[in-house]
Amino acid sequence: MELNVKRIARKDGYTIGRLFINNEYFCDTLEDTDRGLKDTMQVNEILAKKVKAQTAIPTGKYDVILTFSPRFKRVLPLLLSVKAYEGVRVHAGNTNKDTEGCLLVGENKAKGQVINSRATLEKLMSILLECEKRKEKVTILIE
Repeated sequence: MELNVKRIARKDGYTIGRLFINNEYFCDTLEDTDRGLKDTMQVNEILAKKVKAQTAIPTGKYDVILTFSPRFKRVLPLLLSVKAYEGVRVHAGNTNKDTEGCLLVGENKAKGQVINSRATLEKLMSILLECEKRKEKVTILIE
């Protein structure tokens, strides 16, 4: 299964995107500030531009697995091999204060926020758990 996040609004302090599943719109996303990082950059280049806990992950394609998150005390999607980042997950939250480089899912119906995040995450998790049962590989492309 292919997830795709198309960043559509790069604002001061946050980034709004659209999440597609197999090319079909699923929900909106909220991330930290997009500072122009790309997965083709060297780690030292990323670290030179990255502001800890305030920077969206580099654009690129990542494998996604479901693992238990000690922080959230539940199974959540984890993006693998994100240069200069650790523990990048897709999870619930409403503002850029709720993310430290992770992707928040929901509906962008308020400036700089997503709402209905928990319900949206549960819908996404049911889809991803079905993929896991079928042993289907999941990737995410961040654009």
